[in-house]
Amino acid sequence: MSDATVIQVVGGGLAGREAAFQLAERGHRVVLHEMRGVRGTPAHQTDRLAELVCSNTFKSTELTNAHGLLKAEMRMLGSLVLASADAARVAAGSALAVDRDLFSAAVHARVVNHPRITVTREEVTAIPAAPCLIATGPLTSDALAESVRARLGLQSLAFYDAIAPIVSVESIDQTVAFRAARWDKETMPGAGGAGAEAGCGAGEGEAVGAYLNCPMDKAQYEGFLDALSAGDQFTAHEFDAAPYFEGCMPVEEIARRGRESLRFGPMKPIGLRDPRTGKRPWAVVQLRREDRAGRMWNIVGCQTRLRIAEQQRVFRMIPGLEGAEFLRFGSIHRNTYLNAPAALTPHLSLRDDPMVLFAGQLTGVEGYTESTATGIMAAINLARLLDGQAPVVPPPVTMLGALYRHLREADPAHFQPMNANFGLLDELPDPPRDKHRKRELYAERSLAAMRAWMAEHSLA
Repeated sequence: MSDATVIQVVGGGLAGREAAFQLAERGHRVVLHEMRGVRGTPAHQTDRLAELVCSNTFKSTELTNAHGLLKAEMRMLGSLVLASADAARVAAGSALAVDRDLFSAAVHARVVNHPRITVTREEVTAIPAAPCLIATGPLTSDALAESVRARLGLQSLAFYDAIAPIVSVESIDQTVAFRAARWDKETMPGAGGAGAEAGCGAGEGEAVGAYLNCPMDKAQYEGFLDALSAGDQFTAHEFDAAPYFEGCMPVEEIARRGRESLRFGPMKPIGLRDPRTGKRPWAVVQLRREDRAGRMWNIVGCQTRLRIAEQQRVFRMIPGLEGAEFLRFGSIHRNTYLNAPAALTPHLSLRDDPMVLFAGQLTGVEGYTESTATGIMAAINLARLLDGQAPVVPPPVTMLGALYRHLREADPAHFQPMNANFGLLDELPDPPRDKHRKRELYAERSLAAMRAWMAEHSLA
């Protein structure tokens, strides 16, 4: 490493702040660029680094919770964001909730006072020269987003995030849900319509049996419609208000167009027969595999603004999903993110320049903890590259490694942001029936693997 090397870090949110501090602690000089103070965003209220714009909680600290397990791995890697969160913690049971003003003030002070970090207040409008790290988050400025798009290609960025819920395969009643291709075809036509292809969902060439189908009779369909229409919805913040794309219409908005709109849209039963009756259902809710192992299934066409409790209530009315375990809840909001599996390397760099890395929600992870974790990994890998070493990623039996695997191996045609969940992990060789014990074993395996990986790469 040359002492003259200066690393440019763009974005002073959780990932950028963590990355800048980790690099500085490893002896590197860092210039941290933050546009707030010169140009604001619709979401932020201050110009402090690491301002929390939504919730004040980093979610669970319990090892039997996916977010708690990820935090434990991050603590092993020396996360400074979590250390600051601990210092600003407020009572919230097992959740790591913070006084957001104390938290951001502490983070801000530790960064701006670090002798190897220089904070500049300016809008970066183009990808800086390597070595650099871009962690500008879901509200990346239009100019920088255009620079990234030009470098990576037209399909590299998404500006609108329409997400349907994902459920665990173990929680789907497969005595009710049956396998078939989408609308019972080996390949799917490209025709559209309001949500006809699940909007941000299905694509060409789906294999026979690739979908799980939850059949509804007329009474079940009508009851689902009523619950959907009456469900309590999030009211959009100014910063995530966006016009709906026709192909990414919220399921409740489609329902408002008429009682038959879903039945002739994403829930149409054409070509499908319920094997229990031999008849075509009145309507069908289809689920698409979200991962290669088939442990996570997306409720096709059900991108939604319903609140979390309402999603649990309404979607569990679907036959076969009465006991659904939600691995990710649906949402719709403005969100700039990269199509990581299509555009980035396994360590989340440009494919033509391994020293231009990305971190945070821009990479396609969701949540405070996940964003911060990618900042740690980006700093580790940029430091290794500057020292002439190859980049590394934790093994996929760790929660952090499993997130990186998802960003690497997800289907680019269907890629959407993901948060930490146990569905990302490889199944245990002999999983117990008890869910709590199963998650304890996941945690034991993950932490042991993380310790071994850190020792192997001299990160302990």
